[in-house]
Amino acid sequence: MPSKVKPRLSRGVLDMKFMQRTKKKVEKEADDEQSRALYSNEINEKMINSSSNFIVESSYSICEGLIDGRLSFRGMNPEIELLMEQELAEKRAHSKPEQPKEVSDKDMAKAYYANKAPTVTNSMAKKFSSKKNFKRKQHGDDQARSPGYHPKTKQQFKKPREDDD
Repeated sequence: MPSKVKPRLSRGVLDMKFMQRTKKKVEKEADDEQSRALYSNEINEKMINSSSNFIVESSYSICEGLIDGRLSFRGMNPEIELLMEQELAEKRAHSKPEQPKEVSDKDMAKAYYANKAPTVTNSMAKKFSSKKNFKRKQHGDDQARSPGYHPKTKQQFKKPREDDD
């Protein structure tokens, strides 16, 4: 007996506007065929023909990494939240321990403020200072604060004295 071979429609016919539903159907069948070919050694006839969505697994090893079935959020079940916090604390304790510090936090802060902070502060101050304040800082703060201080006027060329010959 000859095997049943479905006649296939050409690509040109399937691309026509009124054949879009049929095209989707044909593509879906082709994808199903490919997936069956790929997983033919894992899927048996009973799985294909059954209408059940459950898979029976003989080992419980796949359940090891799952979270607990009961959860609580925002104080809805304080007992479960307490259990969850305890488990989280145990997991953190079993993870890698904290390494001892070679330099204490205070020493690090001192080094930072001694070296880096003044330059950062000054650069930010420059960014937000006005031109007037910037010029004062260029000429020196001591002179700028004194009363009667006027910034130096532009120096002009002076004639040489005659006795310098």
